[in-house]
Amino acid sequence: MLLTIEQGKEKKWNIRSKDASSSQAVAKIASELHLHTVVAQLLYDRGYETPEAARQFVRMETEMLCNPMQLKDIEKALDRIELAVAQKHKILIYGDYDVDGVTSVCTLFLYLKSVGADVQYYIPSRTGEGHGVSCSSIEKFAQDGVKLIITVDTGITAIEEVDFAKTVGVDFIITDHHECHGQLPAARAVVNPHRPDCPYPFKELAGVGVVFKLICALHCRISRKPMIECVRDVMDNYGDLVAIGTIADVMPIIGENKLIVARGLQMLQKTDRVGIIALMEAAAMTNVRKIGGGTVYKKKPKINSAYIGYTLAPRINAAGRIRNASIAVELFLTDDYGVADELALILCEANKERQAEENRIMQEAFAIIEEKHDFENEPVIVLESDSWHHGVIGIVSSRITEKYGLPSILISFDGCDPDAHSFEDMGKGSGRSVHGLNLVEALFSCSELLPKFGGHELAAGLSIRRGDVPAFCKAVNAYAKEKLSASPIETVVEADGEITLSDVNMTVATDLQLLEPYGAGNPMPTFVIRNLTIKDITPVTGGKHSKVVFSDEHTNVVGMCFSYPASHLSIFKGEKADVLFTIDINDYNGKKTVQMIVKELRTSDAQKEKDAYERKRFAEIWSGAHFAKEEDILPTREDFAAVYCYVRHCVRCGEDELTHHSILLHLYDNPAVNVNYIKLKCIIRILQEMNVLGIDEIREEYYHFTLHFNDEKVDLEKSNILRRLRSQQL
Repeated sequence: MLLTIEQGKEKKWNIRSKDASSSQAVAKIASELHLHTVVAQLLYDRGYETPEAARQFVRMETEMLCNPMQLKDIEKALDRIELAVAQKHKILIYGDYDVDGVTSVCTLFLYLKSVGADVQYYIPSRTGEGHGVSCSSIEKFAQDGVKLIITVDTGITAIEEVDFAKTVGVDFIITDHHECHGQLPAARAVVNPHRPDCPYPFKELAGVGVVFKLICALHCRISRKPMIECVRDVMDNYGDLVAIGTIADVMPIIGENKLIVARGLQMLQKTDRVGIIALMEAAAMTNVRKIGGGTVYKKKPKINSAYIGYTLAPRINAAGRIRNASIAVELFLTDDYGVADELALILCEANKERQAEENRIMQEAFAIIEEKHDFENEPVIVLESDSWHHGVIGIVSSRITEKYGLPSILISFDGCDPDAHSFEDMGKGSGRSVHGLNLVEALFSCSELLPKFGGHELAAGLSIRRGDVPAFCKAVNAYAKEKLSASPIETVVEADGEITLSDVNMTVATDLQLLEPYGAGNPMPTFVIRNLTIKDITPVTGGKHSKVVFSDEHTNVVGMCFSYPASHLSIFKGEKADVLFTIDINDYNGKKTVQMIVKELRTSDAQKEKDAYERKRFAEIWSGAHFAKEEDILPTREDFAAVYCYVRHCVRCGEDELTHHSILLHLYDNPAVNVNYIKLKCIIRILQEMNVLGIDEIREEYYHFTLHFNDEKVDLEKSNILRRLRSQQL
């Protein structure tokens, strides 16, 4: 089975094959760098095939920060900003409402404030205004005296808006990192490494990364220091924010992004930024004491890319999705601990609201897809609704694409008059794609139907009129059919290799930390182990998660299945499983142990064969085939008693529906009996025959039990089934 919300298409595990000739090179890497061979093999497989190359990667000796002056239009941007600072022109920073946009706004705002600029910021409402710059907001800013607007993480498609700004006396500087298609806005400066004529060598900066480069160049211009000193100054002041935005926007952690994120994570380990401290505390929900403005944690969070991506980023994002992104901006700008605590709690509450809304929309979307989607002819899933929150549909789109392995686009007409649908109703859409279909290019092919669109290869947003949705659905699917192969789309999960359970140890876990920071382009290593025995399954955190003990007869290792209750794991104690996982170090009360973080858990081929054999063998025996005594088919009185007592206990506790596997699972822990699959099938049929229990098989191996209150003892020896089975035993 798969660890997914529901059973979707099974993902393909693409396991990196070892180079047969690599053993000597791997041994040399392991020896010279003092690494476990698993980690040495990983480095070799990722292209670091010599000890020197591996050492340079681990120590980040080859990564370097590019000169920001290589960015196209950077000089023009500096000239206009320097003039605005000198002449006290009102500057407005116009940002996007996601984490990248929020951190971009905060970073640029804090720096401009530090050099005496008259600066303010604005982030549009996702629900009321949507993504990007609008003419109405520009007009309002002009009336308020704004002379310069600097966009961050947005603006690359604002052609009409920039032209309008000129008519009301407002200059524009655009800083963005989204893909450029066709004409660029006629702004004072367009700073975007993706513009076709930009010579900047590293194209994978986040929006906040572009802002970082702009500030480095501006600081060099204002301070007259050498660029290397300016870069260090800016990194020391804002590296934490730049790292958060880069990680949250899922930018590749390679090249200069790797240096930026590594330094930012170091800063976050001992951050004194009030808003970040407050958000960490609120997310942890632990009792902490503040001492002189500092913080003492009962359990300090492990600050890494995963913590940013899965703990902090969703809470920052929730502001723009459910409330207003300005809450997150104010959190990072404040120096007041009381204000920060209040804002951080608001973000956590907004995140809970986002989760509830996400689940509602997700269930509705899944139901529509299962009922109506034409999987054979429509490779792109396009859905629309009047009641879906604009801020959540992107997350749900991700879940749909993950579940079905298909690109998906969700469109919300929330806010339109539900009683008077109009062709002109404007909806907002958000989509996610799969490798092989560039979503922005797909939208560009339908641009005549889309007033606005933009984004990245795998994630994009759009606006569309209600009346154009059918034509858009047809057009985007026609484009996708041409681009995607005729064979079914496979959802592939990459794994770095197959290892043994003995390789899951503290040495490997510690050595793997040398490869951090992880992220896109440098993913956390994922491994596969096949045919492990499930020794135990324990609910954790009130049943929200599951702890599984895996065994290979020599070694036991704990695996954590986060967000999957034990009841959702259709695999049981004693069975064999294949596991796809990452390796982690659990630090609890000062004691460190290695653990597996389970990504997917499947019944192993050996277990499937065993299950198939047992079903086949039972059918043969039930049809009259002979069996050997060694097969242990005939139940004893103790076996009958164990099954009966367990079922009776469950029914009396209100649990009157049980599966064959759940009964076996309980009996697995009873050393007094030895009940196997076939024997239990026989016991249930005999108890049913003798009317000891009321037993209805609702569906295959799923039973409904009722108790019969009969004072007379039942003589099981009179069972015709039992007599027949005895006659079949050799």
